[in-house]
Amino acid sequence: MYRATMSEFKVHHLIRELIESLGSETAPEEHAEKLQKESSTANALNTVAPQSCIQHLSKHSLQPELFIQKYEELKSKKVDLLGPFMQTLELISQDNELKKFLSKSAPALTAGPAKNQVITQKDLPKICKNVMKAAVEGGKKLNQQVIGKKNDGALTIHNWVAERPRITWDFYSDTTVALYQKVVPVISQESILLWDILYCLKGIDGSYIVSEPLTTPYCVKTFAISPDIGISFKQLAQQILPLASCYSMTVRFVEEKVSPDDGQVNHALRGAILSLLKDYLFFVVQLEMEHVRGKLNLQKLWFCIQSTMIIMSMLAQITSTICKANARGGKVLSLLHEQTMNNISGEAKSKELCLYLMQAASMPYMQILEKWVYKGMICDPYQEFFVEDNELVQREELPVDYSADYWEKRYTMRPERIPVFLNEHAQTILRTGKYFNVIRQCGKTVQWGKQEPLSYQHQGQKYIAAIDRAYSEAAKKLLEVLIHENDLMGRLRSVKSYFLLAQGDFVVQFMNLCETELSKSMYDVVPHRLASLLEVALRMSTADSDPYKDDLKPELLPYDLQYQMFRILSIQTRDEKEYCLQAGKTLTGLEAFVFNYDVKWPVSLIINRKAIACYQMLFRHLFFCKHVERLLGRVWVSNKIAKTFTHEVAMAYRQAFSLRQRMLDCIQHLEYYMMVEVVEPNWLKFINKMSKVSNVDDVLSVHQDLQDSYLKECMLTDPDLLGCITNICAICVEFCSFMQTENGAATKDGTGSFEETIISLDEKFTQILLRLLDRICDLGCHNNNEKLLNVLCRLDFNLFYTDILVRRGREKTVAQQDVSG
Repeated sequence: MYRATMSEFKVHHLIRELIESLGSETAPEEHAEKLQKESSTANALNTVAPQSCIQHLSKHSLQPELFIQKYEELKSKKVDLLGPFMQTLELISQDNELKKFLSKSAPALTAGPAKNQVITQKDLPKICKNVMKAAVEGGKKLNQQVIGKKNDGALTIHNWVAERPRITWDFYSDTTVALYQKVVPVISQESILLWDILYCLKGIDGSYIVSEPLTTPYCVKTFAISPDIGISFKQLAQQILPLASCYSMTVRFVEEKVSPDDGQVNHALRGAILSLLKDYLFFVVQLEMEHVRGKLNLQKLWFCIQSTMIIMSMLAQITSTICKANARGGKVLSLLHEQTMNNISGEAKSKELCLYLMQAASMPYMQILEKWVYKGMICDPYQEFFVEDNELVQREELPVDYSADYWEKRYTMRPERIPVFLNEHAQTILRTGKYFNVIRQCGKTVQWGKQEPLSYQHQGQKYIAAIDRAYSEAAKKLLEVLIHENDLMGRLRSVKSYFLLAQGDFVVQFMNLCETELSKSMYDVVPHRLASLLEVALRMSTADSDPYKDDLKPELLPYDLQYQMFRILSIQTRDEKEYCLQAGKTLTGLEAFVFNYDVKWPVSLIINRKAIACYQMLFRHLFFCKHVERLLGRVWVSNKIAKTFTHEVAMAYRQAFSLRQRMLDCIQHLEYYMMVEVVEPNWLKFINKMSKVSNVDDVLSVHQDLQDSYLKECMLTDPDLLGCITNICAICVEFCSFMQTENGAATKDGTGSFEETIISLDEKFTQILLRLLDRICDLGCHNNNEKLLNVLCRLDFNLFYTDILVRRGREKTVAQQDVSG
C-alpha cells in the first residue's frame, strides 16, 4: 500500500476491506489520506518513530526495559518500516475496541513471559535422562507400530498360499485332475516318466505321477503312479519320489513361517533353508538339461540324487519336527542343537548342514543375548528370549514397595524358551543382564575392552567364556556401586542401630521424650509432634553423628505385632481366627509405633520394603519389652517407700514385690537373650559372610539369612512362643498399672483386696511363663536349638518353676487317685 505507483482508488478499496474485516466503524478516507501523505515522503522505509510513541509502548509493555532494548537493536540494524510498525502498534494500543477484537480473534496465550533459562552442569544428567527416556519410549512406540498387537483388528495378516493356492511351490492340489490314462509304449515310458519325476521334484504334478491330498498338515506327501507304467520303471520311481516328499515338507515350512508371530529364529532358519532350496532347484534344472540332451535315464537319476536325498531328508525331518511342535525361539534352537549333536560324528555333509542351519537360526537369538549380557537391555519384539521383562512403566513411576519385588519379578526366566546349549548357564545369563541393568539405571558404565560377538559353536564354546567374563565384570561393578559408592554396610549399621535398639542412649532419649505421647490412643497421637520429638532425640544423642539419621521416620500401624506375624506366616488355626476377630481393638501409640526408613535406589534392592517390614517386627518386639522393663523399674522406684513401713505393713507387700522382681527378671532375661545372644552373634556372622560375597545375589541371600535368623531365634516365627511373650508383657503392664494406682489396696472395679489381686496376677503370670518354658523345652529338644535352651536355663536358673511343675503334677495325681478311690 506504500508504493507510489498504487492508484488512490485501489488504496481506498483495500483500506475499506481491512476496516470491514476488523469490524471498525471509522471512515476509510482518514486512513487513506494519512497513508498517501506518508508515502509521498522520500525516505518512508527508514522513518523513525517519534519518541512519544516509543515511550507510550514501553509504558504499556510487560517488560519495558526488554522492549526498549529490542527496539534499539532493530533500529541499529536499520530494519525497514520499523517506524511505521511502531506507529501502528501505538494506534492499536489506543483503540480499545480493536484490542478487544484482536484478543478474541488471536489464540489464547497460556504461557507467561519467556525466561532465558541457563543450563548448568547440574542440569545435564537430568536432560540426558529425559532424552534417554524419550528415546526408549519412542523406540517402544515404533516397535508397536511396526509389529502391531496380536489382537489388533486393524492389522490383517494374510496367508497368501491359502488365499491364492496357485502361487505355492508345494503341489497345487486340484481334485479335478486325474491320472493320465493314455497308453504309452514301454519304450517311450521312461522319457515321459523322467519328466514327471523332475516336475514332482519341483512341486508340480505330472501326467502319470500325481500327488495325493494330505491327511494332516505335516504328514509325508505321497504319490499315485499310473498303473500303465511298467513295473521296473514304477519301482525306480517309488525309490526316487521320497526326495519330492522331502522337498514338499521343506517348502511347507518355508511358506508357513512368514508371520511375525513365528519369531526371528524361525525367520532366520527359513532364510537359510531358502538358500538351500535355491541350490536344490538349480540341481533339478541341471538334471532337466541332461534329460533334454538325452543323457539322463532313471538309473542315472537315482545315482545323481543320492547326496541330495540325504540333505533333503534331514531338512524334512527338521522342519517336520519344528512344525509339529509349533516351536519358536529357544525351542527351535534346542531341536536344531540335538540334531547337530546326533550328526556330529556322522557324514561330513550332514554335520556341515546341521552346523550351517544352527548358526543361521541362532544368529538373532545370540544378538538378543549379546545385548542382554553386555548392556542389560532386552530387544525381543517377538517374545523368544528366555529372559522376560515384566516392567510396564518406568521404575520412578512405580509404587514405593516395588523395590521389594524388583529384583525377583522385574526380570523372570521362562524355562521353555531356554536353548539346550545354554541351560547350564541360564542363571548366570539372567544375573549378568540384571546387574548391567541396575548399573545402567544408576548412571554408571562398565569399562570394557573388546566385546566379543556371541555366536553358536558346538566345540570350544567361546561364547560361554565371554558370558562368564561379562558376569564377573558386572558383579564386580555392581558390588562396587552398592558397597563403596552407596555405603551399603553403613546403611545396614544405621538400620541396626535404630530398629534393633543398638543405639542405647538414643533409645533412652526417645522413650523419655515420646512416652507420654505414645501412651495415648494411636488415633490421638499427633504424627508431626512425634516426628519433632524423634528429631530432638536424634540430635541429643550420639545418633547425631549418623549421616543417615534423617532417613528415619516415625509411623503408626493399625495392627499389632501378633496380628502382623499371623498374616505373614499365613497360619490357619482356630487361635488365629479368634485373634483376627479381636484384631479390631484400638491400639495405644506404644503398640502401634514403628520406625520407617527411607532408602534410595539402588540400596533399596537390598533394604527393600520386605526387609524394612522384618526389621519393624523385630523393633516392635524389642521396643515393647523395653517399655515393660521401664514400667517395672518405675514400680520398683515407687516401692522404695516400703522401707519406711513397719514390719507388719511391709509383709503385706512382700508377695507383690516378689512378683515384680520375677517379672523384671523375666523381661530382662528375654531382652538379654534377644539382643546379646541373637542380634550380635548373627550380625558378626553376617559381616563375616559379607566380606566374602562376589555378587548381589549373594548379598541378598546373606541378608535374608540374617533376617530369618533374627525372626526365628527371637521367637517371632512360632505362634505359641510369640503369644506367650505377648501375654507375659500384657500381664506385666496390668500389674504395673495396678501398682501405680493411687488406691493400691483395691482393684480397678473396686472389688477384692490388694492381696487377692496380686495372687490372681501371680497365678496368671506363672501359668503363662510355665507354658512358655514348656514350649521352649519342646522346641529345644526337637530342633537342637541351644539358644532357646539358654532362655530356659536363665528363666529357671534355680529350678523354681520346675519345682512348681513337679508339685502341681503330684497334686494332680493325688486328686485323680482320690477320685478313683
